[in-house]
Amino acid sequence: MTEQNTNGPFLIVGLGNPGDQYRHTRHNFGFMVIDRLAEKLAVSLKKVKFKALLAETKLDGQALILAKPMTFMNDSGRAVGPLLRFFKVPPDHLLIVHDDLDLPLGSLRLRPTGSSGGQRGVASIIATLGTQDFPRLRLGISRPPGQMDPVAYVLQNFTPAEAELKEMVLNQAADAALTFIREGMQAAMNQYNGEVG
Repeated sequence: MTEQNTNGPFLIVGLGNPGDQYRHTRHNFGFMVIDRLAEKLAVSLKKVKFKALLAETKLDGQALILAKPMTFMNDSGRAVGPLLRFFKVPPDHLLIVHDDLDLPLGSLRLRPTGSSGGQRGVASIIATLGTQDFPRLRLGISRPPGQMDPVAYVLQNFTPAEAELKEMVLNQAADAALTFIREGMQAAMNQYNGEVG
């Protein structure tokens, strides 16, 4: 392991909204990445703790928790805060995966810290933790077309034309999260920040 604090487990949290009606929406990109990680690691998110669906596993001997808050996006901090405390996760071992309107679809951005950028799930986590110093992985979903309301846009399903690009993003985002755990934030940023493909 380079650069990482190896004490304490990693917690990878994907943001989204619970419920079948939201499953394929742009706002659930974070949930989709957690599902893709679970597939890659051959685990199932079946445990419920602190208003989140969880899977606990190990990666190269390192404890790892995957989580999807079941609180609805704007209240994500209510799940993340208790999970962080219960599992004794160092803040630099937390990775929040979420959609981002300010990046084009097909873009990934890992950041070690920063503001919420208007993403209400991230804002909730910042408010709960009392700090913005935690890593996040932003997944571009592009701006809504024309005068469309951003709230309506993020709750729309991805279109069939976006399906191939979405799949590429999910695979690269999952790989970026695994690189973050194995090699640290800088290595993951160097390898994955930018456009997929």
